[in-house]
Amino acid sequence: MAGVVAIGESPYPTARAACPLYWATRDGPETPMITLHHLENSRSQRILWLLEELGVEYEIERYQRDPVTSLAPQALKDIHPLGKSPVITDGDVTVAESGAIIDYLVENYDDTGRLQPDPDDAQGLRDYRYFMHYAEGTVMPLLIVALLMRRVDEAKMPFFVKPIAKGITGKIRSGYLDPNLGNNLAFMESELTRKPWFAGNRFTAADIQMSFIAEGLNVSVDLASQFPKLAAFLAKCHATPTYQRALERGGPFQLGAR
Repeated sequence: MAGVVAIGESPYPTARAACPLYWATRDGPETPMITLHHLENSRSQRILWLLEELGVEYEIERYQRDPVTSLAPQALKDIHPLGKSPVITDGDVTVAESGAIIDYLVENYDDTGRLQPDPDDAQGLRDYRYFMHYAEGTVMPLLIVALLMRRVDEAKMPFFVKPIAKGITGKIRSGYLDPNLGNNLAFMESELTRKPWFAGNRFTAADIQMSFIAEGLNVSVDLASQFPKLAAFLAKCHATPTYQRALERGGPFQLGAR
């Protein structure tokens, strides 16, 4: 009936079971109703890339950072109580956190399993799960600390305070940050030395998750000369047509100048 929303048969039974309003028809074929709440220069860039890889229709709600604090705007709290990005809404479902969003989208929209390891590849499945969590659980906190240290070093302050502040950040770098970043960089390099992608021989959503980590590291580390496998991984990510389309839809993306 014209103008009436009717629930159709979803090719994604998991999505149907979780929320019967994911899919609907309105005088046309069934269409996913996904909105990405996209904050500039943020982790939501990799969700854009994933959506392009999945080939689903989606909308973008754009948010700008505060020009002084670089924080997300208050408007994001209307979507999720923490006011952080990325966040997606799919019908009446709201999902936050990069890993949770990637899991949700892959489970509900990757109907061919193209962005997951082969079900018979036990090691690939373990690596996939590991790197999905490793990105945000282990490396991202280190990148946040590095960003905070850089902001302290660049902050305006009385001349007699500057040496004290630099002394504190220097001790944090030498005693904690640099050794841990070095260990993790060496680990990622070794993983990519024995396999082309983080979960094995095929590109998966775990590589999309890890791409932002490589982007963040590339801001302060010369990956090409020190960690060539990680640099090659990032170059392969940048070269994919879907990554380029995500840049076109999301707008300029720059985490910072080295």
